[in-house]
Amino acid sequence: MTYHEPVMLQESVEGLNILPDGIYVDLTFGGGGHSAEILKRLDKGLLIAFDQDAEAEKNKIEDRRFLFIRQNFAYLKNYLRYLEIEHVDGILADLGVSSHHFDDPSRGFSFRFEGNLDMRMNTSNDFTAAKLVNEYPEKDLIRVFKKYGEIDNGGKLAGRIVKYRTEKTIDQIADLLESIKDCIPVNRENKYLAKVFQAMRIEVNHEMESLEQMLEQTAKVLNKRGRLVVITYHSLEDRLVKNFIKKGKFSGEPEKDFFGNLKVPFKAVNRSVITAGKEELSRNNRARSAKLRIAEKL
Repeated sequence: MTYHEPVMLQESVEGLNILPDGIYVDLTFGGGGHSAEILKRLDKGLLIAFDQDAEAEKNKIEDRRFLFIRQNFAYLKNYLRYLEIEHVDGILADLGVSSHHFDDPSRGFSFRFEGNLDMRMNTSNDFTAAKLVNEYPEKDLIRVFKKYGEIDNGGKLAGRIVKYRTEKTIDQIADLLESIKDCIPVNRENKYLAKVFQAMRIEVNHEMESLEQMLEQTAKVLNKRGRLVVITYHSLEDRLVKNFIKKGKFSGEPEKDFFGNLKVPFKAVNRSVITAGKEELSRNNRARSAKLRIAEKL
């Protein structure tokens, strides 16, 4: 199964600064592209891969140096403790949704297809996008659209959904599109709907909360001089990663010790964000919004 072409494959794996006998974690296994490249550079080391999607497990690599864990990366520290591993040498996270998921109508991630409003990364969870639009109070829908989609007319959008669902359940993508058709700006349909679906997906999968939990754990499980490599795809997640690397927290000013020195767990390896090169951009649409950040544990 081919999920997608890994984004910035060489740049991200090189950013891990791999030790042949080290222990590494791929937090977003997916189709296994990044993991396969990491394994090429390991000798007697170990690679642990996480992914909460059942379909990703079909791609697991048969290799004595590889271990697959079907779980959300928010449980990173718990599973390392279970494996009796205190520290690792590098962690890679390629955030967002794979093109495989966007292109599968049954998963409900894209407005380009007909299908159920699902959007679950972990299909064993009960909460779907359909439940979100049918059960959330109007004020919570407004919060989701404004916070996670940064949608200007989020209030109007939520109001249309609430009005529509009083007459018909919103189970299908077509139902949602029908309910909000007069909210969509002319000539900006795709960009607007992308924001709507992004906001719903983030809420359904608790993406921001999981990302914060994961980042906080990386500071505890990485060895000194271990590398954290993260690829982001939208401003909300990139802001969290950038702030955490720079400040050791997600908002506010960094803490200082008695002498006024910053108390931060990481230092940025790349002074400015890394983006995909022209050749990759020409063949891989997913790379267009990708930003790569690399940090080293202090």
